[in-house]
Formats: sequence, structure tokens, C-alpha cells
Amino acid sequence: MCSKCYKDHCLKEAAHFVMDAAAAAAVEAEAKRRQPTDGSSFPLSLPASSSSSLGRDDAPDTATEGPGETVAAAAPCGPIRCGTCRKRVGLTGFTCRCGVTCCGAHRYPERQGCTFDYRAAGREEIARANPVVKAEKLDRI
Repeated sequence: MCSKCYKDHCLKEAAHFVMDAAAAAAVEAEAKRRQPTDGSSFPLSLPASSSSSLGRDDAPDTATEGPGETVAAAAPCGPIRCGTCRKRVGLTGFTCRCGVTCCGAHRYPERQGCTFDYRAAGREEIARANPVVKAEKLDRI
């Protein structure tokens, strides 16, 4: 992916999360608008109080999710740095299996002090690729 495409991708993700935050704000405004302003306009009954309490419960959930998502969307678009030497790698960074992004000098696990267990991962992969096949025992006559 070239730098222009990457920038467009980051802007598209940011716009998506901004739209989600705007939708959450609209839901919250709608819930506030539906709440009774004075007691005389709505009769005090069980359905009206339960619907207003549901509106209050939904608004804080969407408000707490919105800012968390926008922060998460803004983080990947920043400068990507090597986990070992903190050098800016940009699009040429290598993502290790342990989740760390590394530069060309630290792309090998022994150079970066990787914590990923390659031996166990290899054993699991072989076990998945080659399932054990056992034949049923035959009774001799």
C-alpha cells in the first residue's frame, strides 16, 4: 500500500468513527427529547417510566463507547515506530507474531528479544494439519 492509499485509508477510518460518534450523540439527543419536561404532560404510569429509564440507560453506554473508539482509530494513523529502537518505520515495518512492529534491523526474533513461543506454535500448526487417524480394531475369527 503506497503512502497516498494509506493516508486515504486512515482518513476513511477516522470519518467512520466520527460518524459513529455523531450517531451516538443523535441517539442521546433523541433520548433527552423524549424525556418528559414536566409531570403534567405525561401520566405517571409504568410503561412511561420504564421507557424513560431505558433511554437513560442507553445514552451513557453509547457515549462511553464513542470516545474510546475515536481514540483507538487515531492511534494507528500516527507514526509507526520500531518496538526495540523506536525508529520510525512507516510502511516498511515488519509486524512480529508477538504483535510488535519492527524495523529492518530488528525484524528477526533473536534481534528484538521476541517473547513469542515459535516451538509451541509450530507444534499446534502441525497437529492441526495432520490429525491423528486410528483404524478400528478388527476381531479375528
